[in-house]
Amino acid sequence: MKLKVGSRMSRLAIRQAELIIEELQTVNPALECELVTMKTTGDRILNKTLDKIGGKGLFMKELEAALQEGKIDLAVHSLKDMPMEETKEYPILAFSEREDPRDVLVLPKGVEKWDVKKPVGCSSLRRKIQLHAMYPELEITSIRGNVLTRLEKLDKGEFGALVLAAAGLKRLGLENRISRYFEVTEILPSAGQGVLAVQGKKSLKSITDGIDHKESRWISVAERSFVRRLNGGCSSPVAAYGEIRNGICTLRGLYYNEGTGFFKVGQQSLPKEEMADVQNAVRIGMDLAEKLKNEETEK
Repeated sequence: MKLKVGSRMSRLAIRQAELIIEELQTVNPALECELVTMKTTGDRILNKTLDKIGGKGLFMKELEAALQEGKIDLAVHSLKDMPMEETKEYPILAFSEREDPRDVLVLPKGVEKWDVKKPVGCSSLRRKIQLHAMYPELEITSIRGNVLTRLEKLDKGEFGALVLAAAGLKRLGLENRISRYFEVTEILPSAGQGVLAVQGKKSLKSITDGIDHKESRWISVAERSFVRRLNGGCSSPVAAYGEIRNGICTLRGLYYNEGTGFFKVGQQSLPKEEMADVQNAVRIGMDLAEKLKNEETEK
């Protein structure tokens, strides 16, 4: 059997698709895969922030069209770039094992000390809010483009530092560029950060089942449920991160109301075995969202 696997054209997106293809062929040795790349609307419009042009769902637009037209059979996405609502026709068939979910600080090449007087390049409101909470005097400037483009701008002196996702740098073999890791208690990650999602028709689920990481699925469903309940999209300042330790799943969530300035991080826990029920995974996210909304109301 041969499958066409779709990806964005960036070096990171291609590497992520290659990782999924390698896993698919490991569990399905007779499977042939062809990588099909395409430039998306989100890749083409770089002079505006994502929230001004429709959100990160623009990174999926062409890939979903290719699925509908039969040009590809599967699409590989960074889960954090996907809208919170899945399409019924092309659901997420598999969630990869999570790579390092943390955000990191990257300095210009050859620079060892962070010059906080220079602007920091940062692409999301989620990061900006949390960075300002840590460093109130910091100047933060929006930056667009793929990881390599951003690093090039940094090294040319346009910024004093960048804040990026550790997962992307590690997958590109650029871990050596990381100057500092921000723990999840300092900067809460975007829902799904570090997870790859495989999208396609339900008829292909038997092929993707072997690469579907169950704990990653449970946690991702909970994180996305939290964001969805707060009506947050992938460009929203809402953040969520779940982890399973000692048989307990703990979900942390960040709620920010742009209108009132209310900013709160809270958490909710559930035994690991209960997370296997998708309804429970959804519920823990919804319950935490309601808890934080109620705290603002009671304030």
